[in-house]
Formats: sequence, structure tokens, C-alpha cells
Amino acid sequence: MYLLGIDIGTSGTRAVLFDPAGQAVAAATAAYPLSQPRAGWAEQDPEDWWEATVRTVREVITTGNVPAAAIRGIGLSGQMHGLVLLDAAGRSLRPAIIWCDQRTAAACEELTETVGRERLLAETANPAVTGFTAAKLLWVRKHEPDIYARAAKILLPKDYIRFRLTGEFATEVSDASGMQLLNIRERNWSREVLDRLEIDPARLGRVYESPEITGGVSRAAAALTGLAAGTPVAGGGGDQACGAVGTGVVRPGVVSSVIGTSGVVFAATDKVTVDPCGRVHTFCHAAPGTWHVMGVTQGAGLSLQWFRDNLGESERAAAAHRGVNPYELLTEAADRAQPGCDGLLYLPYLMGERTPHLDAYARGVFFGLSARHRKHDLVRAILEGVGFSLKDCLDIIREMGIAVDEVRASGGGARSALWRRIQADIFGLPVHTVNSAEGPALGAALLAGVGTGVYPSVPAACAAAVRTEPAERPDAANTELYSKLHGVYKNLYACLREQFRRTADILAETDRQG
Repeated sequence: MYLLGIDIGTSGTRAVLFDPAGQAVAAATAAYPLSQPRAGWAEQDPEDWWEATVRTVREVITTGNVPAAAIRGIGLSGQMHGLVLLDAAGRSLRPAIIWCDQRTAAACEELTETVGRERLLAETANPAVTGFTAAKLLWVRKHEPDIYARAAKILLPKDYIRFRLTGEFATEVSDASGMQLLNIRERNWSREVLDRLEIDPARLGRVYESPEITGGVSRAAAALTGLAAGTPVAGGGGDQACGAVGTGVVRPGVVSSVIGTSGVVFAATDKVTVDPCGRVHTFCHAAPGTWHVMGVTQGAGLSLQWFRDNLGESERAAAAHRGVNPYELLTEAADRAQPGCDGLLYLPYLMGERTPHLDAYARGVFFGLSARHRKHDLVRAILEGVGFSLKDCLDIIREMGIAVDEVRASGGGARSALWRRIQADIFGLPVHTVNSAEGPALGAALLAGVGTGVYPSVPAACAAAVRTEPAERPDAANTELYSKLHGVYKNLYACLREQFRRTADILAETDRQG
């Protein structure tokens, strides 16, 4: 018996087959592009996600030498907040506007004015955010009215894959929380928000709890993927909620620090806890009857990827020659730099920022650059800058009275011992990893296991499959240094905020004239 987790990420889709103990039996990844038609925009073709799903699922069934009938259930995880619009025939009407797109600043103002800031917080537990789905929908309604009028269904990325697998239009509470259309306390669509925004609820899918079964694999999808028709597909979750399940972050006190394309600090709670300033997000958790608070930095792993792609040509060439990952060479070099990088600081705002600033106009900054700095200093400054941004998130979670007893690192950044060590030093806390690096895919598979009766509950599934590894422990001298530098880091944004907006206005004026 096996469980299949499918994670529809930003850079690619990953399918992983697990046994009931959480051991990966076979895994496959298929990449696809991200389009940026204009500065601050980010789009993907939903058909790319589906083709990647078909390819990876077929591959894991083949390489794992697993009979399709032995797959007990399927769980879906995916990038949150993306807007997928389908016509009445189920065809995609335009490229999906994904989570890191920042075109919706004016739409957020419209959303706040239409619903009211206090009512928006009361219903959705969050202020209007540029990355969330509701603002994207308002942007399409204003700028692409013909497409909006033809949109019969509004889906999230993983829920589009659900539709292609099962024919069902459905979502679940954790991912739907990030649409800004869900009543977080009631765990269902907010009639008040939908009415005020004049959105027909019939355009939205049915809302399930994350472990619930939402449908079975159709005959058409079975023929394409190699799955058995009728295989149950569970609700699954947004990538952060599934990643938390996959690392055992399903009870208060255990916090995850995730470095993927974005960076997230994620804390589970047993009640709805809202930051009145809107600096962190409160969503439904994938474990029924629980919620979570998370702070998000938009450009975490993205910052290191940007450096690799644009300034890491020699590392890419050396890595290809040695048969290793270029990131390994970059972080090896960064380990030669001193903690604090001789005063070089990096603000990771390549795609604007969410926590704690909610600023679509913020941009990346290297500060304190001198003639003595070398390439490896810039790389370490990126690692530390992302760490400082995650510390911003952790500090707010503590301010809200949420316990932080243990930090578990996950995502691609957790593979780097240096990046884990930097986090431990900046947080002043031990940072653990877990036995599996498959966070979101494992979490999705465990949710499917709960839905199909393999495990009695989500905590029981985590107890069966997730174990912690020895921690990276903080160095007291480094923690003291980083505490001082974090103060400078925070002040930099305050000094630059108006300049970010002024620069954006200049560029917008240039676009209008050109």
C-alpha cells in the first residue's frame, strides 16, 4: 500500500510515492517557466502544471515499480494564492496570476474600501494583500472585463490539478484561506465578502477539510497518468500547510522556518489569533479544528536563485564539471565570509514584501558595500538577509503570544548546513531538521492517508512518519552580533520606504510616456 503526494510548486511539480511509514519509494520532478510580462508581474500557464503532473506521476509509478491499484490515496499540495480562470467548458482563459505577482496595489485599495478594513479582518483574518487571490480577481474584472465575464470557475493552482484529475471543482480550507474570500473562523466561504465584491459563489469550488476525499481519478486522467480510475483524491493543502504537516508542525509550540522560493515562518495554533496590524497571516490549518499563523518573505530562496542565475556563471560551470549543485558551491564560498559580512547587509525584497511591511513597491538592496567585499561576502549577506527577514516574522509571532519552543527548518534552504546555522544564530534558538526532505509532498500524502483511513488523525499521521534530526545550535557571540545588525536591517526599510514608492512612480510615468 502506498500514498501519493503531488506538490505543484512555482519552479516545478514534484510527485512522490510514500509507504505508510513516510519513506519515499519513488520521486520525480518536472520544471516549467515563470513569465514576467512586466516588472512586478508573475504568471504561469496552468497547462504546464498539468503536463508536469502527468509526467511525474507516470514516472514515479514506473520507477517505483508500483501497481496503480496499490496507491491507496492521493494528496495535493501547491503554491498558494494563484488565480486560475476557466470558461464553461473548463478551459483556461488566461495565464494564471501567481502568488508573487504584485500588480494589484490599486485593487487592494478597492477591496479595502468596498468591504471595509475591519470587516475584512473580521471575516478573512487578514488585510488586503497584493499576493492574495481576491485582489487579482478584482484586477482582472477591471482590466480584462471580457475574460472576467467568461470566467465560469475560479480555482487555485492545486485545485486546477484536482479538476483535471477528477473533474471536480473543489478546494480545501488551508489554501482557500489565502484567497481572502473565506471566513477563517467558520471555515467556509464568506457570504459577506462575496456579496460586497459581487462575486457569485457558484464560481467557487466546494470547500472541504484538508483530509476529506474530494473525488476520484477519472478514466480520462487515469489513461494519461497511469493511475487507477477511482483512486481517492484528498483535499490536500496549500504548500505551507502541507509542508507543516510533512514536518510535524501540527501543535502549538512547534514552529517551522521554510526557505523555498519564498520564506515562511509558520506556527500552529488551536484558536484563531489575528495580528491587528496585518503583518502576518492567519489561515485555517490542514489539521481539522486548528489554525496557523505565518509570516512571509517573498524573495527568500529566490534571492539566492537570482544571484546564481545572474552572477554565478563560474559556479554553474564548476558545478556542471563536478556533477554537483551550484548552490553547494555558492554556500561553500559563503562559509568563508565572516558572520555579519563586515557590515554588508541585504534586503531580500526582489518581489516586494509581505511580512512585516505589506509593500509591493519594496525592492532588493545591498547596503554597506565596500572595496574589501568579495563575491562570497555578497552570497553570505543574502543568506543572512533572508534570516533577518524570517526573524521579523518570528518576532511578530512571539508578540502575538504564540509559543515558540522548537524551530524546524524545511524547504530547499534547509539542505544547507550554513543556512541552518545562520538561522539558529539569528533566532537564538536550536534549529532542527526532520527525517524527510519532502515536506509538502509528504504532508499531502499523509492527509490522503487520513482521508482513506490509513491513520486516525493528522497528528497520528505525523507521529507515524516524522522524526526530528539533531539540531544546529546557536553561537552566543554570533547571536549578539546578529541582534545588533538586525536593528540596522529593520531601520533600512524605514529609511527607504518612500524612495521605493518614488522610484515606482517614476518608472510608471516612464511607461506611460514610452
